[in-house]
Amino acid sequence: MTLTEAKPQPETLTSPETPAPHARRWGPKLWAILFVAGLAMFLDALDVSMVGVALPSIGGELKLDTASLQWIVNGYILGYGGLLLLGGRAADLLGRRKVFLTALVVFGLASLVGGLVENGGLLIATRIIKGVAAAFTAPAALSIITTTFKQGHERNRALSLFTVFGATGYASGLIVSGLLTGVNWRLTFFAPVAVVAAVVIAAYFVVPKTKPESGTIDYAGAATLTGGMLAAVYTIVTAPKAGFTPLVIVAVVAAVVLLTAFFAIELKVRHPLVRLSILKVSSIVRANLAALAIFGSYLSFQTIVSLYLQNTLHWGPLHMALALAPAGVIVAILSPIAGKLIDRFGTAPMIVAAMTSFVAGYAWFILRGGSPHPAYFTDYLPAFLLLGLGFALGFSAVMVQATDGIDDDEQGLASGLVQTSGQIGGAVVLAVVTGLISGTVATNIGAYRPGLYMVTVVGVVGLVAAVSALVVRRKPELDAA
Repeated sequence: MTLTEAKPQPETLTSPETPAPHARRWGPKLWAILFVAGLAMFLDALDVSMVGVALPSIGGELKLDTASLQWIVNGYILGYGGLLLLGGRAADLLGRRKVFLTALVVFGLASLVGGLVENGGLLIATRIIKGVAAAFTAPAALSIITTTFKQGHERNRALSLFTVFGATGYASGLIVSGLLTGVNWRLTFFAPVAVVAAVVIAAYFVVPKTKPESGTIDYAGAATLTGGMLAAVYTIVTAPKAGFTPLVIVAVVAAVVLLTAFFAIELKVRHPLVRLSILKVSSIVRANLAALAIFGSYLSFQTIVSLYLQNTLHWGPLHMALALAPAGVIVAILSPIAGKLIDRFGTAPMIVAAMTSFVAGYAWFILRGGSPHPAYFTDYLPAFLLLGLGFALGFSAVMVQATDGIDDDEQGLASGLVQTSGQIGGAVVLAVVTGLISGTVATNIGAYRPGLYMVTVVGVVGLVAAVSALVVRRKPELDAA
């Protein structure tokens, strides 16, 4: 029985858990699997932070305006968000190890080519290909974790440590990109290639071969979902700036038609690409909403801060990278204890605390970051620390809630679903924010305030959705009393 449709188990998702009295000790093999899967997370975070720091330098050399620069980020999101669900299901049905290794190689090759191109359009194309590759590596890595480590305390601990790799990748990516961009931004594309090579070699020997889950790939569902998602993401990232051009209108129609066909197919086929009843479990839906709000708001905030500090305040890439690095350091320090906090408090309170921290961080930057003579330790650092705290508290909790209670044969699907939500959130909010801040001369923080307000609103919406989970859980307790 998969995810007990008639008897869902949200209690383990929103309530504190009691650690198993005889939890198994992790031997070298388990630690090695966690390390290799975590390196994929490290690689993704490294790439995102490195590109964010390099954006102004890329725009200067390739003559790209703000609207074009967003495609350096959104090209990646287009490929990533459009194929994550397919990538997750492919990991289930074709074998997690095979999908993981193949996609890593493609990711590395695309990064190598991206560092060699001389044209903005070609660079964006390589970013799309990298996003497609990541759409297969990310859910495969996460499902390797969730199928290797037992549900409950053990998985909570593994996912909290998994988060540390992302935080370390993000923080180190900022600093390394600051150093490399000062020499040449192209080095930020070459650097991940070495990491990919190391991960591929390690994964080949460490990740065990597993028998693919039973079932066949729903090719009709895969085609309509992939086409529909690509059309939808393209519309989301293009319409706010370009308006409803003929091409955008075609994309809108294609998205509606293809996604409608997808849902019709999934209701009829024997082995659907996405079992739609998974969306009936409210805790999983809330986890996906939280992922949307977290990544949607933060990716846009990072883009604004990168442009503001470098283009308006004329900070160097390394200066800016060091300024943002404390957020990643906080995540790296606190994430290892996130599993224990989830055991004690449950995922819902953790997500509420995380969203509160995000909103407070954005509000602090709006109120203090625009000072004519900003002092880093009082005007910027508190905001960055609050955002790091939000990630440390929220990421593991969201991943646990999104994958808990799901059978092994659908862990790739659940992993792909929550990561899709994060990427779609990033695409939607960044497209809107870019439209709000483009076309103005950014001589002070005022030019970026509309985008910052939008980021904060997204955070508030995510907070309200998270609080509703506590209200829903509290109501039965009051009724029982």
